[in-house]
Parts: sequence; C-alpha cells; structure tokens
Amino acid sequence: MRPYCFAKNEIISSQSASIHPADIGLIRGYAIFDFFRTVNHEPILISDYLDRFIRSAEITAIPLKYSKQELEGIISELIEKNDLKEGGVRMVLSGGVSENHFSPADGSLFIFCEDLQMPAATKYENGVKLITAEYVRPIPEVKTTNYSQAVHSSLNWKENNVEDLIYYNKGIISESSRSNIFIVKNGVLATAKDNILHGVTRKFILSQVPNAEVRDITLEELFDADEIFMSSTTKRILPVTQVDEKKIGDGKPGKMTQKLLEKFSILEKESSE
Repeated sequence: MRPYCFAKNEIISSQSASIHPADIGLIRGYAIFDFFRTVNHEPILISDYLDRFIRSAEITAIPLKYSKQELEGIISELIEKNDLKEGGVRMVLSGGVSENHFSPADGSLFIFCEDLQMPAATKYENGVKLITAEYVRPIPEVKTTNYSQAVHSSLNWKENNVEDLIYYNKGIISESSRSNIFIVKNGVLATAKDNILHGVTRKFILSQVPNAEVRDITLEELFDADEIFMSSTTKRILPVTQVDEKKIGDGKPGKMTQKLLEKFSILEKESSE
C-alpha cells in the first residue's frame, strides 16, 4: 500500500487507517468496494467505476456521504500525493457499526493506492486455465468484499496451474470470481446476462462489438467455444485456453481476443495522454 490513504474523512498516513472491530464489514462480511487502474497518473474509465460504486452503496443501503465529484477530487489528490503513475486505486465502504450488529449503519469509507502486479506476458501469449464451480456470488450485481468461496478454492490453484474459477448454476455459466467471461463461436461473441457483476471492461468490450450476444450460456457451449477470454480491471482481456481438463479451440489465444486486447491497449494509451 502507498503511504497515503483516505480514512476517517481525510487523507492520512496509510498506517493510521483502522476499522472498528464490530463493523459489520468485518463481522458479517457486509461491505462494498471498487477498484480501478491508473496509467501515467491518469485513472482509466473512472466515471464508470464511480457510478458503479455509488450504485452498489444504494443497493446495499450503506450510506455514502460523498458525491461523485467529491470522490473524484479525493482520488485525484491521492494519486498525486502517492505519485501513483501505474497502479491501482481501491475504494471500500464498510457496513458500519450498528446496534444489532447486523443491519447496515454509517460505515467507513477507505480509499487507498496500491502497486499492481499485472498478469505475465506469457499468460497473454499462451492463455490460462480456469476450473468450473457451481456457485452464485451473493448480490452478484454488487462488488461486495465477500470472496470467501474463491479465496478458499485458491489454496491449491498454483500447484494445479489454475488462474481462477468460472461459476455456473443449473448448467448456466455466469462469471469468474474476479472477471467477466466471454465466448466466441463461429465469429460471434457472447457473454452471460444473469448473476454477474456488470464489469467496466465488459462494458467497453460490448461497445466495440455491437452485435455481441448477452444471453444465457450453457456449460456445453463453454466447452465447445472457439475462444474464451476473461475481462477485468487487472486482467484486462486475458485469453482462456483450458477449462477443467478441456482444451478450448486449438489451445491458443483466438483472433477476436487478440483484436479486442489491441483495442483496449489503444484506450489505455489515449486515456493517459
């Protein structure tokens, strides 16, 4: 974590930030967050991220005392004070300390800056492996801090060369634990419509492919896809070449995946100029 963060309604030393032990963000796992990157000191697609963060607060009934404009000002000051040229900005809004230790109350807003470790170049060149898991994330349209299922599953990912999970329910896929999922079949792009977080990178991809299908996708379609890729803030557009023990397509990153990654790289360059 970088030296300065926003906590206790002001910018302070990151080492001084704290949360009450009875906050339901801690004891109930009821909190929201959002996360975006900076490129050359400029936050990428910040307006979309702030809109989602504000919407998440409304859905979860956690009071957010700052406007979008005020949040932008705080973030701009933090990026400058932390000299965050290439990194991440994380916003967390806790559920608060309530009388019954259960209901949402006035929570604490934390905004802090991080160094990032992006996926290695070899992962973009060769693709990654996902494993399937039957699960629906709680309040899937909200970016909550509840990642218990994925964190527990990740304990043996490294030894099995696994990048992440892909969730499904009743034979219909939804998302990865930290990314949206896209498939390509016969040149047609498709992504899941239900039980997902509406990712900002996902939104960009859909803007680039007007004829993309947003619909239910079965596990059978997933395994039979010509291409699969995952999209997120930190993974950008990352090719998936294996799901469970099934090779996807020819086992190499596909042409549409590579084309969209090139377009996203152009967006990053233009946003930082």
